[in-house]
Amino acid sequence: MPQRILVVDDDRQITRLVSAYLEHAGFQTLTAHDGATALRLARSERPDLMVLDLMLPDIDGADLTRAIRADPHIAAMPIIMLTARVDDTDRIVGLELGADDYITKPFNPREVVARVRAVLRRTGGGTSQPAVLLEAGRVRLDPDRHEVTVAGQLLNLTPTEFHLLRIFLSLPGHAFTRRELIEEGVGYEYEGMERTIDSHIKNLRRKLESVDAGIRIETVYGVGYRLKVVA
Repeated sequence: MPQRILVVDDDRQITRLVSAYLEHAGFQTLTAHDGATALRLARSERPDLMVLDLMLPDIDGADLTRAIRADPHIAAMPIIMLTARVDDTDRIVGLELGADDYITKPFNPREVVARVRAVLRRTGGGTSQPAVLLEAGRVRLDPDRHEVTVAGQLLNLTPTEFHLLRIFLSLPGHAFTRRELIEEGVGYEYEGMERTIDSHIKNLRRKLESVDAGIRIETVYGVGYRLKVVA
């Protein structure tokens, strides 16, 4: 069954253009031109991914992202932000809110398709291999159920945070370079991607520290990051 993508933008020409390219690539699409409709469709249709413009006429895209990440039924849905904001601070804020990727306008619609494929591959990948439960400290990651628990309590992670934690848990103590994390966790690279990885790691680190997970992600200066068991 084709994967379904919800394209959200108040510019109808953009939703038609992005949808046309996605459908040509084999996806099914849903469209919304305001935040309220987008949230309703996300909850009722459960799309596989959302392409979301930040500048919407009713609910700001940032607030919509917060609402999605706070709803346990759709919190795991990957989000790619599509926006005319080009400032680096806006990009980092978007990622810290829980976006999985960030594309600035003007854009090549083929790039949107490539990013959608890459995000879906890393957030829904691994089905061809036996899923292995991963544990360290008080953390348990179940790939089949796409769940992370800490001492039995669910930990809410974005799809990208989940995939990065899975990489770290697969080799505790191993120092991963940013390039390795990009290749394993994202699957492609673009200008600014290393800063994007840093933002996702910052979010993941904060969540693990907030629940006394018994593990922490350390910065290995000049190299990248590694997971350390502390309890």
